[in-house]
Amino acid sequence: MQDGTGSRRSAVLFVGFLAVAWLQVGAALLIVYLFLDLLPGSIALQVAVPLTIATGGLLWYATVRALRLPHRIPAGVPISRTDAPALWSLVDAASAAAGAVPPDGVLVIAGASATLAERIRLGGLVGGRRDLLLGMPLLLAWDEAQLRAVVAHELAHGSPRLGRFAPAAYRGRVAIGRIVRRIPRRSPAGPVLRAYAAWYRRASAPFGLAQELAADRVAAEFAGLRTAAGVLRDGPVLDGMQHLFHTEYLSPGWQAGYAPVDVFGGFLQVLAARAEEAARLRALTPSPPSEWDTHPPVTEREAALAAVVPTVDAAEPGAEPTDPAPSGPAGDLVPDLPGLGRALQAVAFPPGGRAVVSWDEFFSLARDAEMEREADAALGAVSRAAGSPVAGAADVLDLAADGRLQKIAATVFGDLPDEQTADRIIDLITLLLALAALRSGAARWRHSWTGTAELVAIDGAHLDLAGPASLATDPSTVADARKWLAALDIDLTAARGDGRARVPVLGGVVNIAVDGARTDVLIIETGLVLLPSLPRSRQAEAKRRLTRWAADGVLADGTPATNATAPPAPEPPSSAADDSSSATDATDGPQEKAAFRFVAFADVARASATRNGRRSWEISLRDGRTVNLRTGLDSDELPGGWAALTDAVAFLAGTR
Repeated sequence: MQDGTGSRRSAVLFVGFLAVAWLQVGAALLIVYLFLDLLPGSIALQVAVPLTIATGGLLWYATVRALRLPHRIPAGVPISRTDAPALWSLVDAASAAAGAVPPDGVLVIAGASATLAERIRLGGLVGGRRDLLLGMPLLLAWDEAQLRAVVAHELAHGSPRLGRFAPAAYRGRVAIGRIVRRIPRRSPAGPVLRAYAAWYRRASAPFGLAQELAADRVAAEFAGLRTAAGVLRDGPVLDGMQHLFHTEYLSPGWQAGYAPVDVFGGFLQVLAARAEEAARLRALTPSPPSEWDTHPPVTEREAALAAVVPTVDAAEPGAEPTDPAPSGPAGDLVPDLPGLGRALQAVAFPPGGRAVVSWDEFFSLARDAEMEREADAALGAVSRAAGSPVAGAADVLDLAADGRLQKIAATVFGDLPDEQTADRIIDLITLLLALAALRSGAARWRHSWTGTAELVAIDGAHLDLAGPASLATDPSTVADARKWLAALDIDLTAARGDGRARVPVLGGVVNIAVDGARTDVLIIETGLVLLPSLPRSRQAEAKRRLTRWAADGVLADGTPATNATAPPAPEPPSSAADDSSSATDATDGPQEKAAFRFVAFADVARASATRNGRRSWEISLRDGRTVNLRTGLDSDELPGGWAALTDAVAFLAGTR
């Protein structure tokens, strides 16, 4: 394919995709014209405009919406040539090795990846500004040789080595992948575009494979065979470790309303503490690429490098391939890496009203918040069964002392055997005693980067709470449990802190019908936050608004964390018209976050899901009201929104 035939064919196929997109609009208008031509003149004049709008107009709008690709660049810190001349020297050298034009800029981002992002226009026909997006984790964890390999590979995507149309072919493949993912399921333009895209992917696959393998060869020429081959596995491993870091270390405290003082410093701690886990990940077979990922499977790339690159590296026939001399850390290419990390954290992880604390405090506060949520949910169930408020450990021990706790537990855990019910009671009391110990200042958390946190006495000694919890389940030994706890200086009536912890946001959907009114829904751990929708013409703004709610944080009662004084609306809107007026009031001024309705999962008596053309959910509340949710033609989601809503209703249906 060195003669450019493959690149030219791939580029022509991409142009064909855009042509087909507009030809189907023209075909729809032609069919309308032929139909109108068969009608009597007076009737044709009456139906011409509405019929044209209903067919050609709708298809035109759907096509424009699908082909219009927004230019989204992740939050990052731009690095100029004067900021990091050594880094730019590497980028220029990689561009020369690839035979490509150097990028217009370098942007350091938070993700563990390197990508060449291009601002494309006219659906991908015309290119624009090109930025090299360089992940901060690469600068922190890799050496210079690894960085050389990944940068050379990415820049080689814009190389004309395989033909003058090779850069356009790559740009087209990326554009179609983005377009297909953006087409709504019910879009009238969708079936034809998806069908052509699937055929295009198969037809252009040989050249796409050749282009990626050529980029791997460029990386091997520039950084060495062993380094280029190693990066194929090092990249997914680093990405997996960052995902683990976000999931296990960062997200719990972040969702609770706190931010660590040094995010990237914590990531380095995880890499050092869990090196064995990283080694196990590296030994695993990497996951296959997604449908529209331009890269072939890693094993295929490794085999191609092993077969081809020795002829590139060998100095003479029979010589062993060699790598460049060992290089220093990639972070040395940036004069002030700690300062860059702080600047990146400010834009990639803005506190948004969260308290910035040390990592030890961050872990402790996150665990406290998680336990508080568990306790609140359990005490809510106990309170409903008891018929009176049960606020904490002191109230539960009072119930145990007069023999009512066992009966209440039988009601709450009625479907469990007696032995499991007894274990659940002990677990609940242990949880409440741990919270009481923390509130009393008698306990603290001991954290480890390699394992789970341990609750210990304030002096670091072992703290046994399972013993008194077991005693507290028997009315005859509750007094002994109280003495044991008093000896540990645990005050069962100690009040919780004044701070109200945020709860995890699970997902969001926009423009669904809730009791007949168009509504945006944010799914949080404790319930559904219902916001009056914006007009249909402002759907993109509606998604941004819901994203802001999620990013700013939500308290357990649905109240925005940044506006905690604004209570949720006590009653649902009385009509769709009321909802529309509320939406206008709620989004045009500073009171935006005051108009919302909250449906707490604790108030749900029953829930069910049905699908009759469109998905719908019915939620019955304990006070007799019913909340009905139904998808619409223009319904859309934040990432994971539909799955979060479906899982939430399924959980409610299975536990009520």
